[in-house]
Amino acid sequence: MSQFPAIANIKMEFQKIKEHLSSEFSRLQVGRASSVLVEEIPVEAYGSTQPIKAISSVSIPDARTIQIQPWDKGLLSHIEKAIVGIGTGLNPKNDGICIRINIPPLTEERRKELTKLVSKMSEDAKISVRTSRQDVQKIFRTQKANSEITEDDFFVAEKDLQDAVDMVNKEIDEMAKKKETDIMTV
Repeated sequence: MSQFPAIANIKMEFQKIKEHLSSEFSRLQVGRASSVLVEEIPVEAYGSTQPIKAISSVSIPDARTIQIQPWDKGLLSHIEKAIVGIGTGLNPKNDGICIRINIPPLTEERRKELTKLVSKMSEDAKISVRTSRQDVQKIFRTQKANSEITEDDFFVAEKDLQDAVDMVNKEIDEMAKKKETDIMTV
């Protein structure tokens, strides 16, 4: 545990960055049905915008099908329109009772595109980490300039900060590698 509050704060920030990345990864379609693909899609209902999960039941009857059953059948067309309008490439089928979405198997080309997207998302997360690190480095430099911390404390703080950055970057790389493996597994 570090003696510097800024290090503790940045570790919490790094945790948020990892959670966001994990959430982004979970939204990627990898050839299997997942409720995460549709739950947060905004739908115009009852005069306001609500996520699908707030107005319906989302289930996965088999590995390639997502089933959305609204509590009010009058919302079927609104949900269908929202899914098509969001640009996910999903093709909803409305049978008057529920909406079913069949998830097609991934092509090799689509798998490669998704792998590139995973790399971009993980790089964006690392950029957030670097930005946070720079903010904390400014705090340490200011404290040193104002004689709030000694030269030795400054170097200890810098080392603690770099250790935290190295750790979170390693975790981001591991998350990306795991997701890429998941995508490329047929």
